[in-house]
Amino acid sequence: MSSALVLFGLLILFLLLSVPVGFALLLSSLGTILLTDISLPFSLLTQVMITANDSFPLMAIPFFILAGVLMGRGGVSERLLNIANSFVGHYRGGFAIAAVLTAMFFSAISGSGPATVAAIGTIMIPEMVKRGYNKLFATALIAAAGTIGIVIPPSIPLVIYGVSSGTSIGNLFKAGIIPGILMGFALMLWAYLHARKENYKPDPKATWKERFEAINKGKGAILMPVVILGGIYGGIFTPTEAAVVAVVYGLVLSFLVYRELNWKQTIAIFYDSAISTGSIMLIVAAAAVFGRILALEQIPNTVAASIMQITDNPIVFLLLVNLLLLVVGTFMETIAAVIILTPILLPLSAQMGVDPIHFGIIMIVNLSLGFITPPLGLNLFVASSISNIKIEPLSKAIMPGFLALILSLLIITYISWISLVLV
Repeated sequence: MSSALVLFGLLILFLLLSVPVGFALLLSSLGTILLTDISLPFSLLTQVMITANDSFPLMAIPFFILAGVLMGRGGVSERLLNIANSFVGHYRGGFAIAAVLTAMFFSAISGSGPATVAAIGTIMIPEMVKRGYNKLFATALIAAAGTIGIVIPPSIPLVIYGVSSGTSIGNLFKAGIIPGILMGFALMLWAYLHARKENYKPDPKATWKERFEAINKGKGAILMPVVILGGIYGGIFTPTEAAVVAVVYGLVLSFLVYRELNWKQTIAIFYDSAISTGSIMLIVAAAAVFGRILALEQIPNTVAASIMQITDNPIVFLLLVNLLLLVVGTFMETIAAVIILTPILLPLSAQMGVDPIHFGIIMIVNLSLGFITPPLGLNLFVASSISNIKIEPLSKAIMPGFLALILSLLIITYISWISLVLV
């Protein structure tokens, strides 16, 4: 029996049985070793898992997670929303557009899609409903806006891709800015067209005094992405060091300036962040074992040869990659998909003349759509739990947003300038 068939068959089986992704990767790897003639000592597996997490860039992950949770529970979301709404609330669909803008700003803090949805959804969905927006549309919009969370830097999946591919994380962060903004504009267009169709009434136009007041109250939140990204691009600190700076900044802002957190809440935030970090690091370690088996069985080379037989046209190749990643994103956790697929697809993309930074953005944008597509669809589940709406109608309501993001994906895929102009 083919080792590849056993490996992927077991992985799919465990995922269908709702086994957590990290354990599914590890169990499928162990099962393949036991059921086939692969020569891989179990003592080596522990070494592979430890080495996978022994990386300086990966140290950024727990700190970015902690910074995102701190800012999410520290009163940042509401202040960002007030700023955005003061500038665009008077347009048709203005509050919905403000919600997308807030998601974009918060994405530059959290680096996570579900975290973005959780942080902004609890405030924005009730506010949108209060202003007359359909609850289903409001929930779908926030879930879709959460996809930007892993594209706009600092992005945890971009850190993982950088480590897996040996690509500069700082350059990947630069490359994610314009694609993330493009995705935001696509969702704003959807919000505007929907609001015009449903004839939603805009808010009264804010005065410049009200705008300056909103900016003054939220200036600390606005400055955080500037501090993080400016420090990285200015060569002041590395992405890992920037993550630590983000935590300190978030603590000072939420605990001392906004005074939204007390000691008990802060300890709970550290605990929740540790749980999230542990699950991610388990996936990284388990995916390393999975990847070692892929390499031993030369599965990447086999896949590469098969694709090269289908086409040597870069345009067709990128279309096939998009289709593959969209399918994978529907049932596999993003970080696991990045670790497993990068060593398979990156050499192929290099043969096709695709820049590794551009390819990384293509991969992350594709996988971000998995957050709003069942059966995985983490953003859908987070948003539905906030609104108490079932997944089935929410999945239908989000389709226009999904199509808008697909259009953005195609533009990002075939116009490399969008990803590379800032690099």
